[in-house]
Parts: sequence; C-alpha cells; structure tokens
Amino acid sequence: MCNSIFKATKFNLAKLVVINVLCTLLIFAATGCAAQPTPARSLLALSKTDHILAIIDPVTLKIIARVPVGSDPHEVIASTDGKVAYVSIYGGGSLHELSVVDLVAQKPLPAIDTRPLMGPHGLTFANDKVWFTAEGSKAVGRYDPAITKLDWVMGTGQDRTHMIYVTNNGKKVYTTNVSAGTVSILVDSLLKPVASPTGFAPPARQDWVQTVISVAVGSEGFDVSPDGRELWTAGAHDGAISIIDIAAKKVTGNIDAKVVGANRLKFTPDGKRVLITSLRTGDLFIYDVASHKELKRISTGHGAAGILVDDYGSRAFIGCTGDNYVAVVDLTALKVTGHIDIPGADGLAWAVRP
Repeated sequence: MCNSIFKATKFNLAKLVVINVLCTLLIFAATGCAAQPTPARSLLALSKTDHILAIIDPVTLKIIARVPVGSDPHEVIASTDGKVAYVSIYGGGSLHELSVVDLVAQKPLPAIDTRPLMGPHGLTFANDKVWFTAEGSKAVGRYDPAITKLDWVMGTGQDRTHMIYVTNNGKKVYTTNVSAGTVSILVDSLLKPVASPTGFAPPARQDWVQTVISVAVGSEGFDVSPDGRELWTAGAHDGAISIIDIAAKKVTGNIDAKVVGANRLKFTPDGKRVLITSLRTGDLFIYDVASHKELKRISTGHGAAGILVDDYGSRAFIGCTGDNYVAVVDLTALKVTGHIDIPGADGLAWAVRP
C-alpha cells in the first residue's frame, strides 16, 4: 500500500510540475516578458486609440513591443542615439506633457511636464535637445535631457503653431501656424550693437529673430528639402502647395495641387519627390520637385496622416488613422504592399542606435 501511495504522490507531483511550467509560459507570454529585443533600427508608430507607442521591426514589419504613453499622443521622435523616444500629448492645445519611453528596456519613463507651455504637438530632436511646438501657448519650446529642464522658449504670436523643423545645429527653427496660414522662420542671431557717440559699445548678444511668411490657409504638414534651400507646405482648405525660398524668406512658387485635407508632407531623401497625405481622401500624392507635377496618386485607405520615408527612399509608411493601420508603400512600384495593424495610427519616427 505504501508503494501505491508513493507512486500516486510521484505522479501528482509530476503533473504539478508540468502544470506549473505551462502556467509560467502562459504568464510569460501574456505579460510580454518574452518580448524580442528592440532592433538597432526601429520603426516607431503611435496609436491614438490605445494610447501606446508601438516598436516595430522594419524588416519583418512585426510589432516588437507596445509601451503605454499619455492620453492623446500625436507625434513621436527619438533621441540621436536611438535609446529614448519622446511623445507629444496634445489634447487640442489643452494638455502639457511629453511622454518618455526607454526604447531598449521597452518601458515608460517619467513624463515631462511642459507647463506653462500648453498643447505640445510637433516634435524634433536636434543639437542634443527636444524641440516642440506649444500650440496652446503660440510658442516653441526646448527641453534639455542633460539637465532635465525646459531651457528655452520663444513665442510666435501665430494661431495654432503646429509642426516643427530644426536645423542640426539648433540655429534655425521653422514652424507652420495652421489657423494663421503662415510659416515662422526663427533664427538665432548674434546682434552687434552700434557704438555710442562716446565710443562705448555694449557687448554683442544672442537674440532670436522671427520672419512670418503667408502661405495657404490650413498649412500644417511641411518639410525642408535635403539641400536646405526650399520649404514646401500644403494647405488643407484648398490643397495648394506653397514653396518658400529659405534664403530669400519668401514664397517663390505655388502649385494648385488640390490636395484637399492635406495633413503631412515629406521629401524623399534624394530631394527629387515630395509625398503628401490627405486626411479627407486617404490618398498619398506624389509630386516631382523639379517639374512641380503630380506623378502618382495612391489610395492608402481612410484618413492618411503621418508619413515616414526610409533612408533609401524605397518605402514610405503612412499612418492611416481611420483604417487603424500603417500602410506600407513601395516607392519604386508606387503601390501599397502591406499593412501594420495600429489602432488610430498617426505619428511615425525612426529610432536608430549606432
């Protein structure tokens, strides 16, 4: 009888071990503990519906990790070393937060409170700092991760200062001001005051000078050409493209593109083509830069928004908010070749670790 009890006990222990192993594996998978490491080159995509940042392998197009962010994420940018992502929490100009994500550990970090700057939206990372528009405050702000503080702000005085581009040295800032129908060019200038009659000259000082340029009403998405000579932006109301000569600081061209509902605009890396998305039609418009002619119009779904182009200009990723996916577009064949499921897809960015 003792032998029978021993056998039964041994059998039950074996079953318990198997059950424990299975439970552990299930919990491991369910909690994401078995997540793959973040690739050295990652595609970042925001879900406005689920309030998450998806980290995606751009080769397999598989989602590696989903990291929670704030309540109304709109744009995302990664640090130069590709280790940290910053997400603007917009709230139509009412919120005041940048969510921060550790891309290597795939976890959220403490958020940045941007107050008194309200409604952060457009984002970029330049000269080791995070630059952002503050739509609710009609301003542009800058955050220094090294000292964990906002270290600079400048008002534009323009309605809905929305998207942003900053030169690598941090000396020039470009923004679109949607409701004002303008572009702001902010330049960090060294001002040398004139000597007084007594011969005294105060020391030179740094100052920022703003030039405001009128463009198509509703201009939101924009980009600067890779050679730094032109800025293109498209107006959502009539779909017209305005072309600014950056050196002259004036509009030198207009294209009656009829990209009604224009949302985002990007140059390809070679500077030969411009891509424009339409929130209204869901189309991706492709324009030839030299001729100012439309090359192709590709239906990507509904509510085409964020645009990201790879370094070689062979693929574009389009955040289709209404269709809950990121569309993958082959820029050689000029057609949609795949989708990545992202509920309420919008802002996109690259994160590249050396």
